[in-house]
Amino acid sequence: MKYWISGIILFVLLIFLGYFWLGAEIEKGQTTTADGTNDYLIILGAKVKPSGVPSLSLQNRLEVAIEYLNQYEHVQVIVSGGQGHDEPATEASVMANYLINAGIDPLRIHLEENSTSTYENLLYSKKLLPEGVTEVTIISNDFHLTRAKYLAKVVGLETDVIGAPTPNSVRTKSLLRERLALLKTYIFGK
Repeated sequence: MKYWISGIILFVLLIFLGYFWLGAEIEKGQTTTADGTNDYLIILGAKVKPSGVPSLSLQNRLEVAIEYLNQYEHVQVIVSGGQGHDEPATEASVMANYLINAGIDPLRIHLEENSTSTYENLLYSKKLLPEGVTEVTIISNDFHLTRAKYLAKVVGLETDVIGAPTPNSVRTKSLLRERLALLKTYIFGK
């Protein structure tokens, strides 16, 4: 009986420590490192509302991208995201329209419309890069950057990153979900 209780205490302690370790991993990955040296930017997709407008998380990514693209006019952008079952269009097409409406030249925008996960975002976006290009900048919400950088490395990309603010309305849920997704990524590699 004594060993059984000790086992439960140890198990709970490991879960507690794992929770905080994953949180620290997410936190340390949130630092923006992009400086315009990479010629390609990948914006990772996020939810599109049934009305066809970007969710607040996606809108924040796009606003950060617009600022970056206006500052570094040589940078090309890949908007990456397929169509979810409750989305009226691909995330990529919604992002492209948003950027165009904000004054970004359509010739700078490349669409990747088949991905359904962060891993696929990066894998399929890599196929749109010119041969030999492996260095890119990634924009996603701040909580998501650690996993995005890790998965980029898995598919053979070297990255710098820009974190968009995560809306307060989804921050807690996003951080909890991201801990589980990061753990899964570390265990299974994608």
